[in-house]
Amino acid sequence: MDMIHIRAVSPPDLTDEVVALLSGDACVFDLIVQRGAVRRPDGDSVTCDVLTGAADDVLHRLRAVRLDRRGSLVIEAVDMAFSGAAIEEGRRALGPLNGAPVWEQVEARIRSGGRYPPSFYLYLVVAGLIGSVGIVTNSQILIVAAMVVGPEYGAIVSVALGIDRGHRAAVRGGLAALGAGFLLTIVVTFLFALLIRGFGLESAAFDRGLRPVSNLINTPNFFSVAVATLAGVVGIVSLTEARTSALLGVFISVTTIPAAADIAVSTAFTSWSDVRGSAIQLVVNILVLIVVGTAALRAQRGIWRKVGLRRDRNRRAAEET
Repeated sequence: MDMIHIRAVSPPDLTDEVVALLSGDACVFDLIVQRGAVRRPDGDSVTCDVLTGAADDVLHRLRAVRLDRRGSLVIEAVDMAFSGAAIEEGRRALGPLNGAPVWEQVEARIRSGGRYPPSFYLYLVVAGLIGSVGIVTNSQILIVAAMVVGPEYGAIVSVALGIDRGHRAAVRGGLAALGAGFLLTIVVTFLFALLIRGFGLESAAFDRGLRPVSNLINTPNFFSVAVATLAGVVGIVSLTEARTSALLGVFISVTTIPAAADIAVSTAFTSWSDVRGSAIQLVVNILVLIVVGTAALRAQRGIWRKVGLRRDRNRRAAEET
């Protein structure tokens, strides 16, 4: 649904300004004001629905009067709504901006993946262990499972957003989490692979040197860069449009966890050329995803900005005639 719901708590001295701001926008509907209805923080309750194409402008103006600092702002997606004539008129006024993303939501979604609790590292290690089993048993299904479990894409996109917005702390935090997480994953997976080798648990084919899964991972080439580039573009678009199904496809396309697992397994089995190839694969995938993610974020912002400017020019031209 192309609408969001805003719940705000406004200090009494700011409420009239907030209400005037919202009531004067043709894309704001169902405005409700309840004076003195809120506690912690104390204030007035202000709720409304906003068409997503106008949401960024509305939220920007609300934050400009410091409503988010002096009170609070909560944004909720609207899954279903039955449109009235006023809403349809607002959609027509927005024109092509109807499909614009709400950048506040997009950035909040990305920042949520840029938090690194202990479970982030646990997921990485578990994904690496699953990947190592897939490598020594030549099981592509387990490699896919490892890709799905791995949480590293959230950190990668968080770094891209940090570069795009100039937030150095987010960039440093994301790179540190990726470095520490993959190092821990490789060390733990290496110990697990030593256990596999010590007890002879690897598959007979792997022991004879038939390693199609490992060879696919540790052979970086043009296609590695191409797939990482396409995955980076689709990943950003799916985040801006909240398409989780497409994002799952991105997880399965990115050769990061498999590369880390193959570094560990190849080290345990003293296949040094494979270690080098997997290390290159890991670095290439991370760098390409960060660069493409940053470029895709900036490109989307630029495209929607131009769409808005073109709509405004066309509206002014229509009014002059």
